[in-house]
Amino acid sequence: MSPFAPTLPLPAFDDAGLRSRVQAALDVKTKPKGALGRLEALALQIALVQGDASPRLVNPQLVVFAADHGIAARRVSAYPAEVTRQMVLNFLAGGAAVSVLARQHGIAVTVADCGVDADFPAAAGLACLKVRGAERGSADASAGPAMSPEQCRVAIAQGRDLVAALPGNALLLGEMGIGNSSAAALLMARLTGARLADCVGRGTGLDDLGLAHKRSVLEHALARHADALAPLQALAALGGLEIASMVGAVQQAAAERRVIVVDGFISTAAVAVAAALQPALLACCVFSHRSGEAAHGRWLEALGVQPLLDLDLRLGEGSGAALAWPLLVSAVNILAQMASFESAGISRRVS
Repeated sequence: MSPFAPTLPLPAFDDAGLRSRVQAALDVKTKPKGALGRLEALALQIALVQGDASPRLVNPQLVVFAADHGIAARRVSAYPAEVTRQMVLNFLAGGAAVSVLARQHGIAVTVADCGVDADFPAAAGLACLKVRGAERGSADASAGPAMSPEQCRVAIAQGRDLVAALPGNALLLGEMGIGNSSAAALLMARLTGARLADCVGRGTGLDDLGLAHKRSVLEHALARHADALAPLQALAALGGLEIASMVGAVQQAAAERRVIVVDGFISTAAVAVAAALQPALLACCVFSHRSGEAAHGRWLEALGVQPLLDLDLRLGEGSGAALAWPLLVSAVNILAQMASFESAGISRRVS
């Protein structure tokens, strides 16, 4: 593993000349100018990410980053912690929602065990990213730091290494971890300065009493780590191992000019940490959907980004990213294959 640095060098994603050429190509397609709306903007974004006026999407890779969270013992989720392990097995067996969607759209799936409280035998599609000293997941952030600074650094570095070893030029983010909506809510409150009450949602389906309890536990955790203000300090104190590994994955993907398809609330937390360190990498990110977790829409607004879909999803796993993937394919195909007025012999508008 290379010596750790908080960030990776990024290419320039806004080449004015390239932007002009791609926009001109879109404007002469056989349609009124701008008639394909955000699909045109998506085609332009992908071209700028790749630094190529003729972008292509090849070998898309969806990674489900999985880990357990010590704070889950405080009953902040409607589901028991063992569901993390059970869902990893479901992913590997191809039975999860994201497994179905990925098969439908020809997306390769890797499950990254970043700190699940279980030992899995070697299996196709499983990557072991367990961190020494945190093999069973992060610690309870309401009782102490979720990770040590070193554990956080190792998790980030392993996320980078995983992406560097994957083929293709598009990364779709997924995650699994009972308790990880709590970690994401804590990171949102710390990174945005929003009231914690505006960052905490029902996660896997808490009732009103459960939601009130979750807010109380998280208020205590946030106050306990009041001095963890810098992005990586906040990540170590409040986050989770899978979120830290996703931060590294996002950094590596951006450095390699991969298009990054962001899923829901938890993957947005990872992107927000990475963007707090390097705002320019947001240019690589396509936000697939606005989740049913109310705080997610607020966080997207704070980041200044607009999601492609709004289907009231709150599953995670990368399900929203997989659902949005065909829109990226369509955008690239429109740019590459749609005729121009000249090539089709169609008259332009007269005024």
